[in-house]
Amino acid sequence: MLRKPLKKTPMDESSQDLWQRGWYRFARPCASPNFGPRPGGIVIDLVVLHSISLPPGHYGTPHVAELFTNQLDWNAHPYFKTIEGLQVSAHFFITRHGDLWQFVSCEDRAWHAGVSSYRGKSNCNDDSIGIELEGLEGDTFTDAQYEALQSLMPALGVQYPIRHIAGHEHIAPGRKEDPGPGMRWDYLQDSLGFPEAFYPSSTHLQQPKK
Repeated sequence: MLRKPLKKTPMDESSQDLWQRGWYRFARPCASPNFGPRPGGIVIDLVVLHSISLPPGHYGTPHVAELFTNQLDWNAHPYFKTIEGLQVSAHFFITRHGDLWQFVSCEDRAWHAGVSSYRGKSNCNDDSIGIELEGLEGDTFTDAQYEALQSLMPALGVQYPIRHIAGHEHIAPGRKEDPGPGMRWDYLQDSLGFPEAFYPSSTHLQQPKK
């Protein structure tokens, strides 16, 4: 059962204390080469939640970080051959234990969304922040991961004009299915306190997963 939300974001600290050139103070940095500049005039107003595990369903491995930093041994597992040569990244990665890693500065464009469209805009990489949760479509996520989101999301909201929170499945429907039905959107909405309008309409009726 999920614990009550923990309000542990140090909101009494200034934004300058929390962020340095798009790097979050409370995340472990591990710089990825897979990024680029955002287009000029872009407003960073979207957060995209994903799920990832390598190999799929295996947790606690170093392979996600290796993938994001182009160090994955494609011969280490048969599944890796199916994604050989893939160059991707996300801004943040949250492990099952709630450890928070950052791979790309939020000022830069990470490669997490792919072909996508949301709130009337295409190419969601341009103006979004990508957060990968260690998990699998259809699997649940841990209390520690929700607690990490409860710290990170308000800090993002202070630094950037966030107005939309969606899953990869919402920005690339039919192509992607993550984070999937295991995501407790109802709990996330209640714990973060962001307006309901920030979320996709399909999440409003989602019932708690027991």
